[in-house]
Amino acid sequence: MALASQAANLLEKAIGHTGDAVTEQNLTNPDRDREKYADPSGEKMKALAWMGKNDVQLVETYKPKILEDRDVILKVTGSTICGSDLHLYRGVVVELQKGDILGHEFCGKVDSVGPNVKNLKPGDRVVASFQIACGECMYCQKKLSSQCERTNSNKVENIMYGGRTAGMFGYSHFTGGFAGGQAEYARVPYGDVNLLKLPEDIPDEQGLYLSDVLSTSWNCVVDTGVKEGDVVAIWGAGPIGQMCAEMSFIRGAKRVIVIDGGPAAWRLDLVKSKTPKVETLNFTDLPKGTTVTSKLKEMEHGGPDVALECAAGEYAKSWTHQLELLTGAETDTSEILNEMITSVKNYGRCGITGVYVGFTNHFNIGSIMERGIRFIGNGQAPVHLYWEELLKMLQDGSLNSGIMLSHRVDISEMDTLYQKFAARADNIQKVFVQTKFSDPPAPGTPELISWK
Repeated sequence: MALASQAANLLEKAIGHTGDAVTEQNLTNPDRDREKYADPSGEKMKALAWMGKNDVQLVETYKPKILEDRDVILKVTGSTICGSDLHLYRGVVVELQKGDILGHEFCGKVDSVGPNVKNLKPGDRVVASFQIACGECMYCQKKLSSQCERTNSNKVENIMYGGRTAGMFGYSHFTGGFAGGQAEYARVPYGDVNLLKLPEDIPDEQGLYLSDVLSTSWNCVVDTGVKEGDVVAIWGAGPIGQMCAEMSFIRGAKRVIVIDGGPAAWRLDLVKSKTPKVETLNFTDLPKGTTVTSKLKEMEHGGPDVALECAAGEYAKSWTHQLELLTGAETDTSEILNEMITSVKNYGRCGITGVYVGFTNHFNIGSIMERGIRFIGNGQAPVHLYWEELLKMLQDGSLNSGIMLSHRVDISEMDTLYQKFAARADNIQKVFVQTKFSDPPAPGTPELISWK
């Protein structure tokens, strides 16, 4: 995949961009052009940068400056690491370049605003959506912010997918090339629409997760149509899978079964401890001859009504798929997808939220057609469609994001955090990463730890 990423970078240089983006592209680190992108004060900041496959480093770079009239510069007060960041770390997502600042989930305090930003002022507490939306195009008018037509002019993505997503923070040049929020400062294009004010009763340790994980989980559950009385099976017990379990019950699910195993099997116990009515299935403990599909059909006549994919396409189990991923014969394994398809009831629903970046082999399309399976790509979650509703749920207590929060670390140890998170070590589920601008830990949230 590292070679594929290099090839995609070369292809993008050769064919150029589509030229229809309305915000600056490919500014993943102010240090790339200090005169153009760095704040004139010369102030430096800490940031987490991708330096190569399985290599991220804390670097010192320049504070970004306002480039466009609707920009907002944030003092970052909280960020985190996401399972999808591991796809970058491992070089699975194409068009990464050495020195790119990572991080698509962050919150902060407004430092400065462009002249056309009228709804925010310095000092306001805000959370950023992980996608960058213009607020005006066909998709943005429907609050489908993740599909904005005007903030990502990457031609390779357009050719591969037949269309493009919005630009995204800290997620390679494939999604526009924007510096991320695993830093002390962040520039937010179209800040007047891509930032949501946080009320005083919502601390950063809750508000931060409106940026991605809560919206992504809610989108997975709602878009796949979880309803009253459903039996739901969820592949992956990470933060997304955990919150999908909680949200499935909120939507009226009768039973929720969470599936995981291997080095991540400990997460099943964590999810069970936070949401006791969840049922768990450890695939590594299944006896010989028993599959995930056969076990689910044993647990529920005909299988679950709904299957939610909250893992990703890079985790191959069989030697066949491991070899095909290694040689580039596919970019994503179809194994979890096929388990979902064969597990659900006839006319069941399968929702795909874990990241899949390209093409897969041995996909069971026959079962989808013959049994009437609804196979739903949930897409990158449209944060703007949900975040106000989810904020109200946090405020009234019907939703508790704290159940997934396991650790608090300082940005200075973020490189170590990537290594431990990738290894599923130290029971790290969801992390709050503080900076020099952060407030002390809110009551009931984890205290700062250090691995030094």
